Amino acid sequence: MKQNLNLACFKMNTEIINRVAKSNLITIDLSDYYPKGKRAVIDIKNWLKEGLVLIEKDFRQSLNNYNWNQFKAHHIAIFCSTDAIVPIWAYMLVQKHLNGIAKSITYGSTETMESVLIVPIIESLNLEYCKDKAVIIKGCSEKNIPRNAYIKLIEKLQPIARSIMFGEACSSVPLFKKK
Repeated sequence: MKQNLNLACFKMNTEIINRVAKSNLITIDLSDYYPKGKRAVIDIKNWLKEGLVLIEKDFRQSLNNYNWNQFKAHHIAIFCSTDAIVPIWAYMLVQKHLNGIAKSITYGSTETMESVLIVPIIESLNLEYCKDKAVIIKGCSEKNIPRNAYIKLIEKLQPIARSIMFGEACSSVPLFKKK
């Protein structure tokens, strides 16, 4: 019986304590601020002759005949994947057709679109709760968080946080520490 009592005491003393959860460490996960909505890309090359030459009459006709409703409530990135010289007005015509259908429209890559969507959200964050605190910017996410978002976040945190790290609490990379 005494042996069982010692074993029970041993089990009680080996309780796992989550020191990260008990610390004053603040974790910011940009995926919490990721804008909702479907995404799509539109490649203008599909309306160019041989993917390289824009013939205005054909281009306008193709746009007029295209089913734009498939992009209802989507965030759209418009670009050209070939080395074609595409005039600015061509992108503007595509936008004209998407106006009132798409949720948002951006020129550029998917990453550019994601940046355009999330940066205003980051800029509007009230991060006063991070004042003089140690902050970890979470690195792993299932969302497509653009690199620019991380840069904007540290730019906003640096004047107020005591220290800033990147990654996870168990394996973070120190980025900034107030002197």
